[in-house]
Amino acid sequence: MTVQRIMGIETEYGITVPGARVMNAMAASTRLVNAYARNNVKGRQRNPKWDYSEEAPLRDARGFDMSRADADPSQITDDDLGMANIILTNGARFYVDHSHPEYSSPEITNPRDAVLWDRAGVAVMQRAAQHTSTEGVDLPILLYKNNTDNKGASYGCHENYLMSRQTPFESIVAWLTPFFISRQVFTGAGRLGIGQDPKRMAYQLSQRADFFEAEVGLETTFKRPIINTRDEPHSDAERFRRLHVIVGDANMSDTATYLKMGTTSLVLSMLESGFLSGKDMSILDPLRAMYAVSHDITLQTSIGLAGDRQWSAIEIQREFWELSALYCESEYGADIDPETRELLQQWGQVLDRLDEDPLQCSDILDWVAKYRLMQAYRTRDGLDWSAPQLQAIDLQYADIRPDRGLALRLEQRGQLLRMFSDDEVEHARLFAPRDTRAYFRGECLRRYPGEIAAANWDSIVFDLPGHESLVRVPTLEPTRGTYQHVGELFDRADNAEELINLLGA
Repeated sequence: MTVQRIMGIETEYGITVPGARVMNAMAASTRLVNAYARNNVKGRQRNPKWDYSEEAPLRDARGFDMSRADADPSQITDDDLGMANIILTNGARFYVDHSHPEYSSPEITNPRDAVLWDRAGVAVMQRAAQHTSTEGVDLPILLYKNNTDNKGASYGCHENYLMSRQTPFESIVAWLTPFFISRQVFTGAGRLGIGQDPKRMAYQLSQRADFFEAEVGLETTFKRPIINTRDEPHSDAERFRRLHVIVGDANMSDTATYLKMGTTSLVLSMLESGFLSGKDMSILDPLRAMYAVSHDITLQTSIGLAGDRQWSAIEIQREFWELSALYCESEYGADIDPETRELLQQWGQVLDRLDEDPLQCSDILDWVAKYRLMQAYRTRDGLDWSAPQLQAIDLQYADIRPDRGLALRLEQRGQLLRMFSDDEVEHARLFAPRDTRAYFRGECLRRYPGEIAAANWDSIVFDLPGHESLVRVPTLEPTRGTYQHVGELFDRADNAEELINLLGA
């Protein structure tokens, strides 16, 4: 396996209601999700609930479960607390996560699809916001695909990768720590402000870097760790673990998302195979390095590694790239799949461009595109980094309104490259990927909306007429329930009961 694996992205969006004297973010997020449900989930006699029965958010990959008494309330994610929560026909989940609207993409199998169904999430959010402004409510809801309000709060964009449980967790920590710290050079969304509650206005690569306070841990909203230990695979726990990655920024750039997901998947393939055994890229002070890389837009800062080495983030990434190329050559040779070949080529080219002059990447990387916009204003108007106009640009870059969001306007002008057309994104908003269990989930919701009582990543619960009890269909294997497996059964079934009979459930 190379860049291909089960993966997905969860994105919390920044939310505000301009003109509101007091904004209740949870109430606004609930209004947003409910507006989307009313206007886009047609024909449903009920809104299927999210089934929390098989979730275990306090299970730690280090071999223990945190007690609920010791957990922070933000860690208790196996209860919706009455908040809005809908399951979409594309297999995704759209819900309120504490005080933010969140879109959790369906399971996909490669980095290109990760980009596509992540963009489908933007389309979902755009429609939801539009509906709230046409339902007789005077105050519109504005949404931002960013990671901080620059007032001390941060919200996440989490990546998920299914990987072999046989891979020692200490190896995951040892190798992904330097990888995550250094990949900021292409994953950073750009941020104006240094520190969690910025006291100094300067530009940095990442919106998330300053909010990390631990190297390894279970938490996600406080004492955030570089390596998160949540052990909730949503699949066969004896074979797999789900690597829950919380260090990434929410990207507007398709290329940044593509590189983020593809390079991480490739590094995981090397870890799973044992290819990296005997090598050492340990960083001496990971937290300090995390901040230092993000705070240096020249990309020249040296990081202390084991073996008395001092390498820049680009040099660390170059080492990962060279190891990946060597791994693919030794493992697959000429038979390497086209997706992995494309990822390796683009990864290397981006590192070359960043090394020569980061501004060469203004058409593909968020932090560079945003920096170039700010520099143009600074040069034209003689602005200091503390200027309010630059703070407005920082926020407006992530605005998802097509007529106001700066990243989306750059795309419209061809100055920020995009990988998919509007038609492709709209199809992904409505339909699930055909090569994972998300297809079965999405089609059930699309075809039999009135007969689905609940669902989650692992199963779908049917409420069939004339049946005294609910019928649960397990979907524990992410690569089952695909179009290839069940597409013909859907064509033969006129209703949910016929489908259940065909499945033999």
